[in-house]
Amino acid sequence: MVTGESALRRRVAALLRSVEFLVGGVASLVLFVLQVVGVVLVVVWVGIPFTLAAGTAIRWVADRRRRLTGRVLDRTIESPYLQRPAGNLLGRFGAFLRDPATRRDARWVLVDGTLGLALAVVGLVEGILDLLFWWLPVSLSGRAHVQVDAALLSVSEKSRLALRVQQLTESRAVQVDASAAELRRIERDLHDGAQARLVSLGMSLALAEEQLARDPDATRTLLAEARDASSDALAELRDLVRGIHPPVLADRGLSGAVQALALATPLPVEVVDGLTGRSAAPLESALYFAVAESLTNVVKHADASRARVSLARVDDSIVVEVDDDGHGGADPARGSGLHGIARRLSAFDGTLTVTSPAGGPTRIVMVLPCASSSPRTSPSSGTA
Repeated sequence: MVTGESALRRRVAALLRSVEFLVGGVASLVLFVLQVVGVVLVVVWVGIPFTLAAGTAIRWVADRRRRLTGRVLDRTIESPYLQRPAGNLLGRFGAFLRDPATRRDARWVLVDGTLGLALAVVGLVEGILDLLFWWLPVSLSGRAHVQVDAALLSVSEKSRLALRVQQLTESRAVQVDASAAELRRIERDLHDGAQARLVSLGMSLALAEEQLARDPDATRTLLAEARDASSDALAELRDLVRGIHPPVLADRGLSGAVQALALATPLPVEVVDGLTGRSAAPLESALYFAVAESLTNVVKHADASRARVSLARVDDSIVVEVDDDGHGGADPARGSGLHGIARRLSAFDGTLTVTSPAGGPTRIVMVLPCASSSPRTSPSSGTA
């Protein structure tokens, strides 16, 4: 009985898939015609926005088909599109034409609107017959349709390389911007903090030198002020150094540094440590500041009562999860601290995934490719 129900579900699913293929084939045929019309009208300029609109619709339909095909084949078919640059209409149109995925979509939408439409019609009839006659094989035309879609919609090596080049270019730009911003911050902190205190220290010492013979009491006061100024300048420099690379990170590694962050956070933070080794200092630093920013966001915006940070090494990547029980609604697209975290991680080919429905909870997953460089030697590791 279970086998019969399973077979019925497969045949019904194949029939419904044929219906979706049929609707998609009609849409593909219409969109192909619209895009051809848009290309013809480019000579009178109105075709440029027309072609971009049709191309955007084709990409939406193609991505929907990728998801459907991926479910049937039980694998992921990646979306191959390069990010369109912001700017004028001609620049976006040129980027659209240069994208290798645009030509692939044009081929696919033509095939899907002709051969695919025919296979969908056959599949629809075949699906109805499969429900009536149980000895018939399940949707042979549907299988052929899926294989055609997979062949035409999968990312080609050229598109993969183009996407990789774009990602590396964006990562390099992010790293350059971040480095420039960090240098400006250091310069500003030195100018407004330690430098000003050192100038004050020099002036106090000069006045003390002038008054040393005629007013010893005033000299002692100036020397005391100079001592305080030197202590303040030293504290400023220590804070600046900690902002560049916290000593706890160098001494205890990412796990120990995150535990220190948790203790300093004004709400209960559980740390689940699954790391087994050290990674390169720049990678640990990037994740440390990403976790610090995430916990700051929890305290400031989430209205949470507790949080948890999980650290793990999965294959050749470090995976960090930050969870809280706040009200949710976090969105990196709003230009918040999450956007800064994503930019920081992207410089190392890392990714940021945020799940934060309204009402909560919020989960932030950071994945950073890395390679273990040394066994853990922090005090909490248990090694001598």
